[in-house]
Amino acid sequence: MIKVVTPSRLHLTLIDLNAEIGRVDGGAGITLEYPGLEISASEAENIEIIGNPLLASKMQKAVQALLPTGEGIKLHIKDSLPDHVGLGSGTQAALSAAVAVNKIYGLGKSVRELAVVVGRGGTSGIGVAAFENGGFILDGGHKFKDKGAFSPSSASHVPPGPVLFRRDFPDWSIVLAIPEGKGAHDAEEVDIFKKYCPVPLAEVQEISHVILMQMLPALVEEDLESFGKAINHIQTVGFKKREVGLQSQPVLDIMNYMRDNGASGSGISSFGPVVYGIVGSVEEGKRLQQETQRMLDESLGGRVLLTKGRNRGADISEGPD
Repeated sequence: MIKVVTPSRLHLTLIDLNAEIGRVDGGAGITLEYPGLEISASEAENIEIIGNPLLASKMQKAVQALLPTGEGIKLHIKDSLPDHVGLGSGTQAALSAAVAVNKIYGLGKSVRELAVVVGRGGTSGIGVAAFENGGFILDGGHKFKDKGAFSPSSASHVPPGPVLFRRDFPDWSIVLAIPEGKGAHDAEEVDIFKKYCPVPLAEVQEISHVILMQMLPALVEEDLESFGKAINHIQTVGFKKREVGLQSQPVLDIMNYMRDNGASGSGISSFGPVVYGIVGSVEEGKRLQQETQRMLDESLGGRVLLTKGRNRGADISEGPD
């Protein structure tokens, strides 16, 4: 039996949805210790997937893309991520199933090779890199001539972009609010890219400046205040500004509340509605977690977790059935 435990991730921002100098996408993200996805897998005569139906359908497609002819697999989803909330569940589900097939049938493929086969990472490479090695990740996007359009990962078929920078995330606490409801996905997501792209070049330049000269140095120097300022800034510019603008008022209220009540930086992950706030200590995190949970209880419903960065990728182990 194979056991796979994968992390979730925060997608902080896409960088370049203008493409004037020849590349598109690129992004920054943080791998999370919790919540995560756990599956067990064993050889079987046919395909059987037990657990969360939406993630199971993603796993089914991944399995069918890789499984040798005439073979089967049994997957049991033991701990699952909420889907379409901004935590990257689709990529983790597809890769965890792909890795299980790869291990059981000795296919010998790397995580990146598996990502190409199962069609993940075509816009953001953050989820694939989180599965590989965890930590804070900056990816370099794609040549626009290869991709040919502004589109989300679900509608893109190019390989994941190269990892330009990967570093362990400092021991800062992350308050994670997961409201009830879903972010944009599938056809709606495609339409949003069509509507808002290309993003003005000046905004792409502004994001790039903030990432290169504020966010990355703050990470290296473990300067939480400056890192938080960079997080707050990127909510106001580029494609992230458009993603923030799509959120409901209660989600925006939570983001602003975190920022005003102890979080050095707060933002929306991917298309939301997940909101994160980064704080310096577990004590501050617990206080903000309680206060934010009260806000969610009074508005959208949902749960607030206290987590931190995860500086390793998925855990893959073998054991008895």
